[in-house]
Amino acid sequence: MIDSLVTFVIGMSGGNAALAIVLFTLAVRLLLLPLGIRQARSGRIRERLAPRLRTLQKKYGRDPQRLAKETSALYAAEGSSPFAGILPGLAQLPFMWLVYRVATHPTALAGHDLFGAPLGQQVASVIAHYGLVSLPVSVFALVLVLLVVVAWLTSRKISSTLTEEQPEFMRRIMPLLPYGSVLAAAVLPLAAGLYLLVSTAWTAGERAVLASRPL
Repeated sequence: MIDSLVTFVIGMSGGNAALAIVLFTLAVRLLLLPLGIRQARSGRIRERLAPRLRTLQKKYGRDPQRLAKETSALYAAEGSSPFAGILPGLAQLPFMWLVYRVATHPTALAGHDLFGAPLGQQVASVIAHYGLVSLPVSVFALVLVLLVVVAWLTSRKISSTLTEEQPEFMRRIMPLLPYGSVLAAAVLPLAAGLYLLVSTAWTAGERAVLASRPL
């Protein structure tokens, strides 16, 4: 089934597997665009509610259950939820799982590459096969470097939106989460790394565009 699916998608992309992954990723992100808009709207609602959230924190700080109830009610009155911001990430999981299955399938991506770097191999395998100084390793390294750049930009954006009423551990952890894509790409086949690069770059661009528009 995986082979048939990959053959169909690659065939629709003119036989170029790397292009097929890029187009598939863009199609997924277009499909999830409404959730991205909802996430951006949730961020603006959170900023607007910040003073009232601080008041609740001071009033019910010693009663976590009451604080959670009052916080949820406050968001509900705005037609949102404290967890609305994580929906796009959760919605991507099935697609990421599909890309992982394709990338790790023994034959699905056999013979397909990105500028000489095998799409179905991990960086360790590429180094072992081609040597540390080689074009395939350079392609893999470029993908990782671009992921680091996107993660850094995303981390800065997340840090600028965090508020004092959020728990301290969240303010410490949230800016680090974008770097998870870099770690994943370092251990997954190149096909998955390419998916992560296109997807995270789309996310960064989407946030920048939505931040400048009324929602």
